[in-house]
Amino acid sequence: MDAQVENAIEIAWNPRSEQSLKAQAIEFLNQLRSEPQGWQVCLSLATREPKAAEIIRHVALEVVNDAIQSRQIDSQGLIFVRDSLMTYTRNTYRDGQGNTTQDPFTVRNKIIQLLTNLFTVLYASEWVTFFDDLMALTYTGSPSIRDNAPGIKIYLRVLISIHDEIADVLVPRSPEEHLRDTNLKDLVRQRDAKKISQSWQEILLQWKSGERAIVELCLNTIGRWAIWTDLSLVVNNDVLQVLFELVSSPPPEKDGVYGPSLRDYALNTFTEILAKKMKPSDKLELISVLRINEIVARLVTSSSLHEMRPTSNYDTDLAETVAKLVNNTVYDLVNILDTASDESTLVRANGQLKVFLPYVLRFFSDEYDEICSSVIPCLTDLLTYLRKNVQSDADYPSMLPPILQAIVAKMRYDETSSWGNEDAQTDEAEFQDLRKRLQVLQQAVAAVDESLYIDTISTIVSTSLDKFQNQRGQVDWRDIDLAMHELFLFGELAVKNGGLYSKTKPVSPAAERLIGLMFKLVESDVASFSHPSIQLQYMETCVRYSTFFEANPHVIPKVLENFVRFVHHDHVKVRTRSWYLFHRFVKHLRQQLGNIAQTVVQALADLLPIKAELPEESSDNDDMSSDENDQSADATFNSQLYLYEAIGCICSTHAVPVENQVIFVKSVMNPLFADLEAHLSPARGGDERAVLQIHHLIMALGTFARGFSDWTPANTSSTSALPAKAVSEEFAKTAEAILVALESLSASVEIRTAARYSFSRLIGLIGNRILPQLPRWIDGLLSQTYSKDEMALFLGLIDQVVYGFKSEIFDILNTLLTPFLQRVFSGIAEPTSGTDDEIQLAELKREYLGFLQVILNNDLGSVLVSTSNQPTFETVISTIEHFAKDITDFPTAKLAFSVLTRMTLVWGGPDLPSQTSSTPDGATPASQPTLLGFDRFMIERFSPLCWALPSNSEFNPKDAQGKQVLSEAAGLQKAIYSKTGQEYLTWLRNVELRGMGMSDSAIDEFLQTLCNSDLKRWRQYFQLTTDNPTPRLTRHGLAPRFLTLFHSRSERTGLPESPCSSQSPAWKDQKHPIHPSTLLLAPALVLSLTHSLTHSLTAMAMATTVTVSSKRAGAQTTNSLPFTVELTGSTGCFTGKGDWRAE
Repeated sequence: MDAQVENAIEIAWNPRSEQSLKAQAIEFLNQLRSEPQGWQVCLSLATREPKAAEIIRHVALEVVNDAIQSRQIDSQGLIFVRDSLMTYTRNTYRDGQGNTTQDPFTVRNKIIQLLTNLFTVLYASEWVTFFDDLMALTYTGSPSIRDNAPGIKIYLRVLISIHDEIADVLVPRSPEEHLRDTNLKDLVRQRDAKKISQSWQEILLQWKSGERAIVELCLNTIGRWAIWTDLSLVVNNDVLQVLFELVSSPPPEKDGVYGPSLRDYALNTFTEILAKKMKPSDKLELISVLRINEIVARLVTSSSLHEMRPTSNYDTDLAETVAKLVNNTVYDLVNILDTASDESTLVRANGQLKVFLPYVLRFFSDEYDEICSSVIPCLTDLLTYLRKNVQSDADYPSMLPPILQAIVAKMRYDETSSWGNEDAQTDEAEFQDLRKRLQVLQQAVAAVDESLYIDTISTIVSTSLDKFQNQRGQVDWRDIDLAMHELFLFGELAVKNGGLYSKTKPVSPAAERLIGLMFKLVESDVASFSHPSIQLQYMETCVRYSTFFEANPHVIPKVLENFVRFVHHDHVKVRTRSWYLFHRFVKHLRQQLGNIAQTVVQALADLLPIKAELPEESSDNDDMSSDENDQSADATFNSQLYLYEAIGCICSTHAVPVENQVIFVKSVMNPLFADLEAHLSPARGGDERAVLQIHHLIMALGTFARGFSDWTPANTSSTSALPAKAVSEEFAKTAEAILVALESLSASVEIRTAARYSFSRLIGLIGNRILPQLPRWIDGLLSQTYSKDEMALFLGLIDQVVYGFKSEIFDILNTLLTPFLQRVFSGIAEPTSGTDDEIQLAELKREYLGFLQVILNNDLGSVLVSTSNQPTFETVISTIEHFAKDITDFPTAKLAFSVLTRMTLVWGGPDLPSQTSSTPDGATPASQPTLLGFDRFMIERFSPLCWALPSNSEFNPKDAQGKQVLSEAAGLQKAIYSKTGQEYLTWLRNVELRGMGMSDSAIDEFLQTLCNSDLKRWRQYFQLTTDNPTPRLTRHGLAPRFLTLFHSRSERTGLPESPCSSQSPAWKDQKHPIHPSTLLLAPALVLSLTHSLTHSLTAMAMATTVTVSSKRAGAQTTNSLPFTVELTGSTGCFTGKGDWRAE
């Protein structure tokens, strides 16, 4: 067997093995894992002499580990594994030291894992000498002399593995595992923690000048175990003395040894020890005992961190390690200040905090962002504490200025950075991320001391702008960039209430200071600085504080002149970004730009020509930089569209006369028309670039229209209005040009997308002139190749048209509705293939229902039942009914019920007076539906739909979306009742509810609640009723109800006599429990039950009387249904008739 396993492993892991043979080998090994005795073969392979190949031992040990973890090995087997493994370990790592090279690290790791797994299952009782046996590996002679290096390494690695298994807080554990780990840790503390701690001391003392790897492992072990063992066993004179010696040791020579030094490991050990949770006073004492202040002070002034700081020999690893130690220490001190109540503890902690603050700022200001980031958490905690307690100590305000100065200094680009360098884009992204974190710190400082923040930031900005102005631009771009960045961030405080002015006066001191800085920004002409970063910051700042320019329009021309210059910039990033920012700027200030519209349009004319470029077929670099994206043809065109919208904003202001608006519109659109006409013929011939060019031209026309007017029909809240007739006529030409292109190229999805985009923008410019064009838009946008997604999007546009022109669209809608809906029905009926298709279909359904709702809500419901559309009405109703019963799509079902409710309210006639469930027929006014016969239609067709979902066996009434559907269904019932009154109550009593098997008392309660409740209470009642429905008796997942059977009479059928029949008295007049989760909806009632006498009962719904008693008040009903019952026992059968009662 050993040979077979060995051979299978070699075949499975040999890359040159035949695939069929390898598959057989893998299958054999998988079977071996599940074999009860498979682990024995593998254990023998792993521990035998001579040793097997590495891969064989690795796989064999893995199989044994899996067997232990899956509990395939009994206690005797575990003892056998322990003995075999320890014999092998002693022979290899103590008695046979010369052969240790035969165990590669992969096998050694598996041995450590196996020892750890054995610890978790045997240490509690069967292997109490676990740690003693492992410690025996560390020496060859006297137990006090730890002289066996291979054994020491195994011992320490097992300790680390045990910590990771039972004490690592980052590892998720089940409750059972958590309990097991807690018990194991308690046992370790009781039995062996002292001996283990003593072994660490002996190893450190004996090996501190010896093999470095052993010291590293020991320090790593101490740091991990210190978190959950008695700290007094770790923090003693011997261990601390070694740690202090290691921290004070000089850095290693550059002799080819890479990675952290022992000093770094010692510092990490201090950090781990500090992480142990304890009382505030004890933690403060621990900080003093560990002499953290002394250690940090010595290292900060050491050559590695002080003299070498400006050089390439600066020890960044050591700096980051010390920064983490400082961060954890300050975090603990702040926590002590925040939680301690003892005055002496608070005084000592406050004193320590003031000592460590300079260290925090020193590492925070380090030019390496990794080191700076190490102390940001403690600085954040400190500022949070100061915000809550700044008034409690007069010394605390003195901490803020150096903190703020350090934050601002860190915001600055360092001297080695170069903005816009493609090779440094990762560094740039990391720096911008750091700036965001620093911004949070600045806001925290502002929350503590707002006046300090205002004074500091405004001084920095003013000084930099004055320096630029006085020295005629001869300043470092990094200083100006910092000033511009801080000015931009200043708005977080200055405009946090929504604006700078309130009745022409600044809203706050911060807003007043910002207004002054904005005047200085404009007057300093910092926009003339040649560096691209400054120019981008300038535009971003002007856009952000557009309210400043609204209140001070006299400075707009100068700023606008700078924008016009930037939109022609040579640097692609500045140029394309400025197109977007220019659009934002003029959109905010469009009413102040009328007198300079012609100048701006002429200045931008050279940027408007469109040149489409086909994208490259393939690209080897998918992760493109931002500059490369900016240079791509598609990105450039998307940015160019902002110019068209900006020009539309400028040309359409009230200050521009209508005749000038027409001139501007023609000057922009006529070149586009000509280009469109020139490319139409090649596009028809299949020229892809011509098609793309037409797409771009249509998009440009639509975007220009969007900028020209944001008016939408029927929108009374809009401050804008339909443009003048002369302007609208020009845009009507745009619609015609787009339609011509669409009709010629309707097979192109790109053209349809662009046309649909422009259609929605043109509605607000040409008004009802677009209505006669609707048939052409529909034919073009919904060609034979349209997708569900396109149909859904177009339905949204039609909703917009119907809403906007509801008083004018009836005739056109009446003509178009049937063919339009036929396209929608075809789209809904198409089969789906994949998740994307299903999502698009769901969206199409909702848009279709939304379209019907818009028609009904805007007094256009008669178009659905007109002579032209009457043949389609039944299909419309059928689709709504289908959607209302769809248990897989609750949002659509909810919307379907909403549409049915709206139909009921629109066509059901006036509301009838309130009635009672006992009001006789004819005693109340008859319903007067708007549509003849609609009263009976909604009773017979709409009302039964309300029970469709709750009667579905897969429906879960606890589902939140399902409850919303039931709520809408209840609203439909209430609406039907309000329109038909007693007629509906009679239908419910005699047909609907009784046909569902509801008892008279339950029907009375249901109808009384319907009559007497408001809509909110009725919805709650209906949800409760369907959650615990009588007709369905019960359903899997509902609250248990206890049913009992009364077999009051039995009638033998023609079946032969059997022993089973002799038990019939046991059934007569006796209750037998029936499990409720097996009952289904009548009349298709089939009950599969098991009673207390272990007989199986199957009842087919034919004749029965059933009573259901529920825990909920008012839910007791009686249901009578015919039934026959067949009782099948272990020895025979009994068939009879009788009465059912379920309680």
